[in-house]
Amino acid sequence: MGDVVNLNKARKTRARQQAQAEAAENRIRFGRTKAEREAQAAQERLQAKRLDGHARTEREES
Repeated sequence: MGDVVNLNKARKTRARQQAQAEAAENRIRFGRTKAEREAQAAQERLQAKRLDGHARTEREES
């Protein structure tokens, strides 16, 4: 005879495995490489620096 299997545990295990497989697919589909993240962060820093450089300062009263 076969082993006794708790159906609730089997269902949860199957659902967990499906969720892990879906997460792996999403990481591939929507994930970014480290180089892409670093490039975007560098671009954002450059834009912020340019924006701060163009900020108007209050005029000194003469």
